[in-house]
Amino acid sequence: MIKEKGQILLDYINKYVSLTEVEEKILLSKVIYRSYLKGQYIVQQGDVCKYECFVLSGCTKTFHVDNEGQEHIVMFSIEDWWTADMGSFVTQTPADYNVQCLEKTELIMFSYDIIEDLYAAIPKLERFFRQIIQKAFIASQKRIIRNFSLSAKDRYVYFRDQYPKIEQRIPQYMIASYLGITKEFLSKIKSELIFEQ
Repeated sequence: MIKEKGQILLDYINKYVSLTEVEEKILLSKVIYRSYLKGQYIVQQGDVCKYECFVLSGCTKTFHVDNEGQEHIVMFSIEDWWTADMGSFVTQTPADYNVQCLEKTELIMFSYDIIEDLYAAIPKLERFFRQIIQKAFIASQKRIIRNFSLSAKDRYVYFRDQYPKIEQRIPQYMIASYLGITKEFLSKIKSELIFEQ
């Protein structure tokens, strides 16, 4: 079973860089497998993020709670996605974000020290993680532009079209939080879209 889980990660990595059999064995000897229950936290705001996580199964949300107790969701992660508070992980300083499981979730986890060891043992992994971080950064930049330039309706349509598998798995109020609108306004948008069809 663990071999199968490891193979999912290897298949993902091999889309970006080609690992030799020896490198694959080194990598798999270093990973941590962990299961979380629905509602459990992988990272809590204020704690140092200790792991970079690859989602094998399940769904997580990354969010910040402001001083008024308002939750602001910035990301969802499902199978074959990564999750962590990247700023906290890289700098090993307190996290700005919480990462919580919305379903029973299975992860492959890399600690900060293990990642550094892997970079030394398999230099091409540094290139792999750089590509992953660049993709995440670009997606984040594009999301900021969408938030500035698109209407709430267009932001929802983009989300629905881009992430159809996520929309079916999470409550509407969380989608509304991600879009920066109320759940009532999201309901109104969805009604309008049905009417337009």
